Amino acid sequence: MYYLEMKNVKKTFEDGVQILKGISLSVSQGEVVSIIGPSGSGKSTLLRIATFLTDMTDGEMYYMGSPAVTSVNGQAKYAAPGELKKFREHFGLVFQQFNLFPSMTVLRNVTDALIAVKKVPKAEALEKGREVLARMNLADKENFYPAQLSGGQQQRVAIARALAMSPDILFFDEPTSALDPELTAEVLHVIQGLAEQNMTMVIVTHEMEFARKISNRVIFMDKGVVAADGTPEEVFNSDNHRMQEFLGKLSQ
Repeated sequence: MYYLEMKNVKKTFEDGVQILKGISLSVSQGEVVSIIGPSGSGKSTLLRIATFLTDMTDGEMYYMGSPAVTSVNGQAKYAAPGELKKFREHFGLVFQQFNLFPSMTVLRNVTDALIAVKKVPKAEALEKGREVLARMNLADKENFYPAQLSGGQQQRVAIARALAMSPDILFFDEPTSALDPELTAEVLHVIQGLAEQNMTMVIVTHEMEFARKISNRVIFMDKGVVAADGTPEEVFNSDNHRMQEFLGKLSQ
């Protein structure tokens, strides 16, 4: 059973532009899948569809083998709202811009959804929050506010917040794009640690060496399709013209 399976996913915007032209991918337990490709290739749109932030036009999507979206007469049909709420519990999402609540302390940022959404008792939520902050080496920052932290620390709080919900899959949407090189290394080290703990992850990233090092599989997207899919060695050494052109531009 796949943790996540997407079949022939298509997305056409209201202006008629088709950004996804039939994407299929699967993610198994403990797998780290990196999605790479040029700007405008549809990477972030695919991630937003996987996390129900954007609706697909057509296609199918399954979490833990259960259908969240099916295709009926060429149109995507979503499960009922109550079912979608359950599907959302399977994943956590870490954004590029942290999306922390500025008026909340670090600990409250991490525990708020546990208490409000999962209805976890406050004492239990605080214990869980402190546990994940310790994993992120932020135990001494629980009473700080986001503005008092560096960008790297804020992103680690965002990762802690996602981990606190005990997701089956963690999604990352270019988690280092808002950070300078030193802070980027800090956050990538944290993600690598999660990979070593067999956390199932899907990472949209522009950090090619990181993707090569950490991933079980790499998916190269170009113009709304999967142009290459395989192990890091297979994809980065692929003779796919667009892949080599993309890597060539990055190295310039």
